[in-house]
Formats: sequence, C-alpha cells, structure tokens
Amino acid sequence: MNILFIGDVVGKVGRRILSEKIDKIMNQYKIDLAIVNCENAAGGFGLTRDVADELFGFGFHVLTSGNHIWDKKEIYQLIQENKRILRPANYPANSPGSGSIVVELSGKQKVGILNLIGRVFMDSVDCPFQSAQKEVARLQNETQTIIVDMHAEATSEKVAMGWYLDGKVTAVLGTHTHVQTADERVLNNGTAYISDVGMTGPSESVIGIKKEIIIERFLTKLPVRFETAGGPGQLNGVVIETSSNNGHAKSIHRLRIYQ
Repeated sequence: MNILFIGDVVGKVGRRILSEKIDKIMNQYKIDLAIVNCENAAGGFGLTRDVADELFGFGFHVLTSGNHIWDKKEIYQLIQENKRILRPANYPANSPGSGSIVVELSGKQKVGILNLIGRVFMDSVDCPFQSAQKEVARLQNETQTIIVDMHAEATSEKVAMGWYLDGKVTAVLGTHTHVQTADERVLNNGTAYISDVGMTGPSESVIGIKKEIIIERFLTKLPVRFETAGGPGQLNGVVIETSSNNGHAKSIHRLRIYQ
C-alpha cells in the first residue's frame, strides 16, 4: 500500500499548488490513501466548510490538524458532522470532534489515522504519549496500519514519539513548523519517521506569512498583523510504502515540489 501525507496547507497558494500537482502525484506513486494537514488551509488560519470540501475534492481521504483548527468558529459544527476531519486526540475529551479514525479502502484494507499535538512550547493539553498509547491500542483492534500526525514544535518531542511508537504504528510524521526536515528514515522496528513533513504554501514567505511582516517583527519586536503571502508555491509531503501483512513501513520518500 502507498500512503501520501501532505504537510500543512497554507491558504490559497497551498490549495492552488495542490490543485495543479495532486493528480500527477497520485498517479506517479500509485497512491491508495491520501492525508493532508488542513489547519492553515483557510486564509492561513483554520478551516472552513468550503475549503474542506475543496481538499476532499482533490482526493484526500482524511484531514488532520493542530492548534489552529479552532481559528474559524464554523469548525465546531463541521468537525462534529464530518468524522474525516480530525483534531488532536489529546485535547480534552469534551472538545468537539475526534482525534482518530479508521478508513476502509477498496479491497477491505483498513488504515488508522491518529492526530496528536505536542506540549513543549505549545498550549497545555493532555499528555500526547499517554494518549498515543491508548489510541494506538484501540486502533490495533481493527488494523495494523496506523499513521500518526505528530503536530509539535520541539524536534525532541517528535523524535521521542517516533521511538516510543516504533513497531506499533506504520509512521510518525511531524507537522507544525512548516520547514521540511531531511531526517526521514524507517526506524529499527518498522515505523517510518520524519521530524517535519513541511509546508504546502507560499515559497517566498516565512512559514507562509509575508516575509516583510515577519522581518519587521524581528527588527522592532512590535506586534504586527500576520498576512498570508502570495506568489509561487511549494508542495511538501511524504510517500510511505507499507507492508500489507504487518503494517510496517518499507520505505519513506520525501516530496518537495516548487512552482
């Protein structure tokens, strides 16, 4: 099985490059399941119903997210209605939506997708490691193929999660920092890992925001209003080849495409 995971989509530019490139990627890598992190897809902050429909229209099976998932108020109802939109599983239990799902593909193949969020340099939430242990055990009752979106700031926390879940899940894929790392590998017990999948959005920006705004903030330390950049785009993601008999990863391949 070949699984595609696309990193944090940022605004119109991210959606535009997806619309131009996704069909070719799907065909070239013979993708069976496609996942995308959507938390910045609507104007750079949050998700709307129209944008969710657009992403599903590209062929994505599941949308994962992170700390910005709540930026648009309509998400509260949308995430309850559509179980294929995930929020981190280690948010408080009474938060809207769900942090995991099992998708059944043609041929009755099942894949579990789990969304987690880190605690280092992030808002205080439940322990992602304890949540992972509980959620993975539950998903394993249905499938051995499990993809984890670890949405976190600290590289150390992501690496630790990779080792913690090595052999228990198919892949631990870092998101949130918007800068693709070059440390992709299959760990000792068969789990594919990368610290950050990267961003799908404006290439001439600072992690998706107009570069002039961010430079001004660094120079002056004064508050500024963030605006999503325009211009050419970049698409970052990974393709994971899995073993059908035990859910282990055979390989992980980085994608980095520019307009």
